[in-house]
Amino acid sequence: MKLTDPTGELVSDVAVIILTYNEERHIERCIRSARQISSAIYVVDSFSKDRTVELATKMGVTVLQNRFVNYAKQFQWALDNVPAEAAWQMRLDADEVIEPDLAAEINAKLPMLGADVTGISLKRKHIFLGRWIRHGGRYPLVLLRLWRRGRGRIEDRWMDEHMVVDGGTTVVFDGGFADHNLNDLTFFTDKHNKYATREAIDVLIRKYDLLSRDDALLQHSSTRQAQVKRFVKERVYNQLPYQLSTLGYFLYRYFIQLGFLDGGPGLAYHFLQGYWYRFLVGAKIEELENEIVALDGKAAKLARISALTGHNLVPAEA
Repeated sequence: MKLTDPTGELVSDVAVIILTYNEERHIERCIRSARQISSAIYVVDSFSKDRTVELATKMGVTVLQNRFVNYAKQFQWALDNVPAEAAWQMRLDADEVIEPDLAAEINAKLPMLGADVTGISLKRKHIFLGRWIRHGGRYPLVLLRLWRRGRGRIEDRWMDEHMVVDGGTTVVFDGGFADHNLNDLTFFTDKHNKYATREAIDVLIRKYDLLSRDDALLQHSSTRQAQVKRFVKERVYNQLPYQLSTLGYFLYRYFIQLGFLDGGPGLAYHFLQGYWYRFLVGAKIEELENEIVALDGKAAKLARISALTGHNLVPAEA
């Protein structure tokens, strides 16, 4: 079905969902890019303290607010609460951009897809310090981001959550889709420090079977790339001492996967994201595990992790 945006341009029957928290630097750019393909845009905000809500509202999109627990729970809340009107739904981060060639591809191909196609994966670029990071295994990152309404959900994980679709087949579109955060390195390192805590929580939940596992990525339709990465990470990488696995991963990524070709910004990115971050995750897992290993019972372990990290892991019924 073809619709028109406020300017009269033809767009697809897609509802774009954008999660935000203090995204005044990116939100207008994100909404403008989403308008190229969307019949509706929903911003789900975590009670931002900056002008995010004001700017989004001025641009005429629907803004909902919900208390943030983690990304997976917030996005699933969005899926459960945005109006179910469009035939397709899309996940878009506030610092991501749909480039014109991808917009044209979506608008041209979406109405032509057979009913058996329930999901569409996109090839995401990463822009860091103004440079497209093309090497080190970072392009393309093939991510499921478009799905037929009612067929997609997000994995319930504390980190590395992926969209999956229930049944049907998925296809890949080739147009440009970029993760281009405009904040500085202080923001980058602070964000990844928080990511490391969430990933450490996720690893320990699985290691000690503290909460129910959601392994939908390996059981439902998503991208083969993401499934392989998840399998290798959990079955091989996480079983090795982090002091060795992190160094090995960085060397593999920087030399074997040619990360050095990304120049100075690439060195900073591959070292920070491919070594420092991975080392930090391992160190946090070790730190938290030392605190819980002697505790009896799942409830005690969950309570201790919650106290140490500030994230409430104790189920409501406990």
